[in-house]
Amino acid sequence: MSKYWSNIVHKLTPYVPGEQPKIQNLVKLNTNENPYGPSPQVIRALQAVANDSLRLYPDPDSSKLKAAIADYYGLEASQVFVGNGSDEVLAHVFAALLKHDKPLLFPDITYSFYPVYCGLYGISFEQIPLNENFEIEIGDYQKPNGGIIFPNPNAPTGIPLGLQAIETLLKTNTESVVVIDEAYVDFGTESAVGLISKYPNLLVVQTLSKARSLAGLRVGFAMGNKDLIEALIRVKDSFNSYPIDRFAEAGAIAALEDKAYFEETRQKVMTSRAALVLALQAMSFEVLPSGANFIFARHPQHDAAGLAQKLREHSIIVRHFRQPARISQFLRITIGDEAQTEQLIAALKTIS
Repeated sequence: MSKYWSNIVHKLTPYVPGEQPKIQNLVKLNTNENPYGPSPQVIRALQAVANDSLRLYPDPDSSKLKAAIADYYGLEASQVFVGNGSDEVLAHVFAALLKHDKPLLFPDITYSFYPVYCGLYGISFEQIPLNENFEIEIGDYQKPNGGIIFPNPNAPTGIPLGLQAIETLLKTNTESVVVIDEAYVDFGTESAVGLISKYPNLLVVQTLSKARSLAGLRVGFAMGNKDLIEALIRVKDSFNSYPIDRFAEAGAIAALEDKAYFEETRQKVMTSRAALVLALQAMSFEVLPSGANFIFARHPQHDAAGLAQKLREHSIIVRHFRQPARISQFLRITIGDEAQTEQLIAALKTIS
């Protein structure tokens, strides 16, 4: 600790991202990256931008990207906000929409950045326990609150929540914002975007990092009522007027336009997920139902940390969460391509 730090820094417990090791021939299944590269159209779009225009600032409004997102989801551009990855978008959401006198509600097992944002912005919060099957119980959120946020599908469990349950929550929680964090929605979970026109307090956050293979470009966005979007813009323009650079905007637009490639690659991921689940169940693993590009699994006879270490000895890394205690015996395993999936299954057979 330093005497030069601001008081808030001493109190922060930063988010710890997934490990990014520099090991040759590694099967990296720990950070939910897409095993397939971005669309060839994206590569061409990036190459086209590599010119003298880079001396100029990008469009601070990212108007072309907003228009592309709005067109894709059947919205107006004024209903779209974009940022430098969905984590930055979420940071602005917490500051602009979720800091109130009443506590923010989110699950006790969920994206671990949420309590970090609360610490950064001084937001009081209450963690709502998942049920015994690690599912979100909408009825548990029927209490006074300053906002509600959760991923759908949830992370790290991967369990999706049906659209009917989300709409029930929106109907009964009209006095605060409900944020649905849809980072993994494209792998088999129904999006809440279609409810935006009915519920002015609904904000949906998505990313191009997962299903569009653009984690390296950092593009996230939020969709909702114009009033909510205006709040986010006010915060963004008080922080960084140019969060989306020229490469990111060009690549993101190209990724959204290549619907055929998106459909092909997401189907491959879901096919590999189904194959991996069957293989793990045949080895006596318990696998939670997943609507994401990862699965959450545990074995009754093997310690999760020990399994993770043994897999590392086979040059395969997965994610192990020691906290909270309820999930300490689970491993979160990113869905790889067909060859990576086969390599993982072969390694687990030798271990278990």
